[in-house]
Amino acid sequence: MTAAGNHQASRPVGRRLERAGIRDVAAAAGVSITTVSDALNGKGRLPDATRRHVREVADRLGYRPSAAARTLRTGRSGLIGLTVTTYGEEPFTFTEFAYFAEMARAATSAALARGYALVILPASSRHDVWGNVALDGTVVVDPSDHDPVVTELVRQGVPVVSDGRPAGSLPVHAWVDNDHEEAVLGILDHLAAAGARRIGLLTGTSTDTYTRLSTTAYLEWCERIGQEPVYEAYPAHDPCAGAVAADRLLARPDRPDAVYGLFDPNGTDLLAAARRYGLRVPDDLLLVCCSESTGYAATEPPITTLSLKPRRIGTAVVQLLIDAIEGVGPAHPVQQVMPTELIIRTSSQRRPHRTTVSAPRTPARGGG
Repeated sequence: MTAAGNHQASRPVGRRLERAGIRDVAAAAGVSITTVSDALNGKGRLPDATRRHVREVADRLGYRPSAAARTLRTGRSGLIGLTVTTYGEEPFTFTEFAYFAEMARAATSAALARGYALVILPASSRHDVWGNVALDGTVVVDPSDHDPVVTELVRQGVPVVSDGRPAGSLPVHAWVDNDHEEAVLGILDHLAAAGARRIGLLTGTSTDTYTRLSTTAYLEWCERIGQEPVYEAYPAHDPCAGAVAADRLLARPDRPDAVYGLFDPNGTDLLAAARRYGLRVPDDLLLVCCSESTGYAATEPPITTLSLKPRRIGTAVVQLLIDAIEGVGPAHPVQQVMPTELIIRTSSQRRPHRTTVSAPRTPARGGG
């Protein structure tokens, strides 16, 4: 037998290694049990140095709060929900879109860091089905006007935070969003500076704030500069409808010479439609779409994209939600606006016209 084998054989059969408890952390850190609890749960009025010290000791001892004990103590399940209700009962696999996938990953990490687990709820789930899961709170992405799910959750006393500025008086505890008007105006000015004279828009038919504010910003920009709006709208949850709308937009008699697409697949849809009509990008048509997909850096040509920074938004909405659950946030609704980033690539930059300049001739030498 090896030494390792002898060591394992000497262990009492059936016994588990003892986990460090909160009393062990308190003793090792030289503080009270209450101080340990407050330091690890972000509560109380403790100096930052004390919180750091307690957390370092807890990490060194491998202490992890018991989920079951927390449930008994606080009455909370430790579960928070995440869903998209924009399209109601329409089937919509939102995690297939780069924005939602990035946002959900960041939200999951942020929740775990605060001791919660994230439950992704199908977009078509009815709120009465959600009663089967004991949620402490819910993040709703891009809620529609008068969203019945949000209204019902709030009526039941479940805290709700919105990824997206809610319309009207939708009763959410907090929201995080981008300045969509500013982002759209920046894109339109960028395309105009690149030489576009008739800029089109590929937009959606839903009533969520992102679609509504972005479309309104485009229409107001057109009115301000004296351009007739050129746009097509389609149900964004339908993966086939975007390609049809892109084709319609480029088939119009008043065809645009530049297009901004509001949704992730619009870049490839517009690029394919341009090829069908013999339009060269960017020479004949400038393209920009809103997407988090890195694949647009490898298309031919690479497509300019607007990033809404979903990781930052995912982290922020979860932090705000857990603050609301634990009662540590402000009493009034919180509003946070995140910056966007325009990643400029070839598709939105016209190539300068090349001028061929002949080399100067060498004067002929005379004989003699």
